[in-house]
Amino acid sequence: MKMKQYIIAFLGLVMVTLSSCEKPFDQLELDTNRPVHVPASLVFQGVAYSMFNDNGRPFSAEMRWNQFYCSNYNYYATNEYTFGQMPNQFTTLKNVVKMEEEAKRAGLADLNAYSALGKFFRAYFYDQMSKRVGDLPLTEALNGINGIAPKYDSQKAIYIQILKWLDDANSDLASLITKGESISGDVYYNGDLKKWQKAVNAYRLRVLITLSKKELDADLGVKAKFAEMISNPSKYPLMTSMADNLEFKWNNFNKYPSNPDNFGFDATRQNMAAAYVNLLSRLRDPRVMVTCEPAGFELKSGKLPSDYSAYVGASSAEDLADMSDKAGVNNGAGFAPGKYSFQNRNRYYKNYTAENTFIAGYPELCFNIAEGIARGWATGSAEDWYKKGIQASQGFYGIKDGAITMTYSKTGSMAAADQVNYVIDYSFADYYAQASVKFDASKAIEQIVSQKYLAFFMNSGMEAYFNWRRTGFPKFDVGVGNGNSGRIAVRWIYPTTERTTNATNYKAAIQSQFNGTDDINDIMWLMK
Repeated sequence: MKMKQYIIAFLGLVMVTLSSCEKPFDQLELDTNRPVHVPASLVFQGVAYSMFNDNGRPFSAEMRWNQFYCSNYNYYATNEYTFGQMPNQFTTLKNVVKMEEEAKRAGLADLNAYSALGKFFRAYFYDQMSKRVGDLPLTEALNGINGIAPKYDSQKAIYIQILKWLDDANSDLASLITKGESISGDVYYNGDLKKWQKAVNAYRLRVLITLSKKELDADLGVKAKFAEMISNPSKYPLMTSMADNLEFKWNNFNKYPSNPDNFGFDATRQNMAAAYVNLLSRLRDPRVMVTCEPAGFELKSGKLPSDYSAYVGASSAEDLADMSDKAGVNNGAGFAPGKYSFQNRNRYYKNYTAENTFIAGYPELCFNIAEGIARGWATGSAEDWYKKGIQASQGFYGIKDGAITMTYSKTGSMAAADQVNYVIDYSFADYYAQASVKFDASKAIEQIVSQKYLAFFMNSGMEAYFNWRRTGFPKFDVGVGNGNSGRIAVRWIYPTTERTTNATNYKAAIQSQFNGTDDINDIMWLMK
């Protein structure tokens, strides 16, 4: 009898075990040790980091394309404009969607900080991608398996949507600020939605300036939108100082690209570019002494480090072999090698204290407002905003009235005994009184965009290049060193995945835009 009870119990256990194995396949494939949901704040952090990390870090290829610095050693890099595939940020946009979903799953209202900034992120990443290639999938994009072959929207339609997203983000943030809400996981503003609102509006002004060639397009309404933003600060609050910058702050674990660990590798393989250095030298601008070092060749000839003509950049269009030879010229004992200026060793290699990197900054805002007013889009003083932009940028580098102590490496080493101090006397009034600097309405766009270029040094991704492509200012060097048959490329090509997984729509897009070619020298709608 007892044996019979054991048998019955055993059979029951077997039945339970077998029934547990009859789960649907989609349940069996779940890994219970891996989470399927995370807090929206964690997704937010990843998306926010991608804004900075995926669009042009300091001393990167993008900064060579901005013609801020050059590589003189082709084993590591060249100065060629061999643009490849567009940085594909649709993965990040998928994370934006997931961030919004997780916020809702956690019980937040339909309108919440994540949904508001989700609109800003959409605008940001679409802007970064579209201005690189042109048309993109938008209306039918980000639908997962329900839309694996989305049609392309025109670049014009994309920018109409970008402007709407930014306007809606501003309105949503205003509503949330009134309720006293904030956001968790914020590495930029520590949850302060008021500062996020200012950043959103600064970015919207950037987009409007980006569309300057389309100022007469009634569907875009560039001039009217710009004027509304400038005339209605209560609805569109704007940055008022450098404290409002949307910027990435480095630390010892996430090190600035130039630091003590790579001094021996990069310090002499990366000399400064003429477009940046020579413009500063012509303007007698002390920023050149902060970011660069005087060329050893010029000091050997008898010039002082306080002489602006001692700072010389290499043409980004120069043959790389020639640049390498000139960058390595032996100037003898007591002088750093080379005929060109290098990045200031004391500033960039002395320690791990890095300068913040702007994603959207106050100096750019000032110059964008100045440019819009100079174009007649709004009333106001373009000169006042122009001056504010210059002073804000110079202030970032510690340039102020009075005696300023500068430092450079006498022989190019980081030895303490090799660091030489010198003092210059600076007056903004004197600087501004120069004919090359003082605002002149007849050449306002050139002056404003050139000063904006200087303020973009090693920050804001490729905005310096995009502004040059839009206006032709400042003058970029063109020649054999650019590669691409001596041309500066004007766009990227579409990702390979579009050719393989969305071929029909990809082909239709390049046919409608570029007569069937996908080439880095094609002119997109934005530039016509």
